[in-house]
Amino acid sequence: MTTYIIRRLIQCAVVLLIVTVIIFIAVRLLPGDPLLMLVSSTETEEFTMEQLQELRRQYGLEKPLIVQYFEWAGNIFRGDLGRSLVSKLPVHEEILRRIPITLHIGILSFIISIILGIPAGIICAVKRSSWIDNVVTTLANLGITVPNFWLGVLMIYLFALYLDWLPTMGYTSPFDDFWLSTRMLIMPVFCLMIGAVSMNTRQVRSAMLEVLHQDYIRTAWSKGLRFRVVILKHALRNAIVPIVTLLGLGVPLVLGGSVLIEQVFSIPGMGRLAVDAIMRQDYPYVQAISLLMAAAVVFANLIVDLAYGWIDPRVRYQ
Repeated sequence: MTTYIIRRLIQCAVVLLIVTVIIFIAVRLLPGDPLLMLVSSTETEEFTMEQLQELRRQYGLEKPLIVQYFEWAGNIFRGDLGRSLVSKLPVHEEILRRIPITLHIGILSFIISIILGIPAGIICAVKRSSWIDNVVTTLANLGITVPNFWLGVLMIYLFALYLDWLPTMGYTSPFDDFWLSTRMLIMPVFCLMIGAVSMNTRQVRSAMLEVLHQDYIRTAWSKGLRFRVVILKHALRNAIVPIVTLLGLGVPLVLGGSVLIEQVFSIPGMGRLAVDAIMRQDYPYVQAISLLMAAAVVFANLIVDLAYGWIDPRVRYQ
């Protein structure tokens, strides 16, 4: 087990190293010049080539790309994510201010998707071909196909503008005003979780249907075990491996899945910061946010791999 963990950690480090190279190159392939974002069109006409070259020198943009990469990578190991080209503030300060907002929405959506999706899938599998199975499965199919940003626009029109039940947009910390924060989160959390709930429901239903027809389940029924024991202890325990895989894929959505939702509802989180940074070609922000999301994906995959052995004793690490 220890050898496997060490090998997986080395693999994660290699993957993150490759990701840093891809992020660095991809950001610099964006069209346009970030220096033009720092000055207005009038100032651009007044700037001489020497002044523009001085700006490049100040921000380190005149150095070869390989030198810029190693400087950026070296600063990351020291905990320095760089400074914004536009605001000139340290990148980590703005990320630390915004990441709690994204985590608040993402974690809440993730937890609710588990609480609703897994029981719904179990009920559909147990009540296969019944009216409740048909209704829930149909709703799950709709939930997977509906675009969450389009759903967000419809909810704003209906619940905020037409019925005036909920705030239109924005974010308030629950520590400042819990009731207002709850009302502001209802629509974005619903839009973010609807796809995850639907996928969890379908996956749990499919996995449970495969297990419920196994011989050991029929043996458990013949022993007279209680319904809850057969379903939760025997069936769900053996069907949960693909479910955990799907949940692991949903963890990165906590950070990266709220990009469109934050734009629609004007929430000042990581997703909106990423979009604004790309539009301004603010390299340090784009690189830092992309690296954080990639690290979240790698970490989630590692946790899922390690969880297999704990969930299913038949899994052995070599």
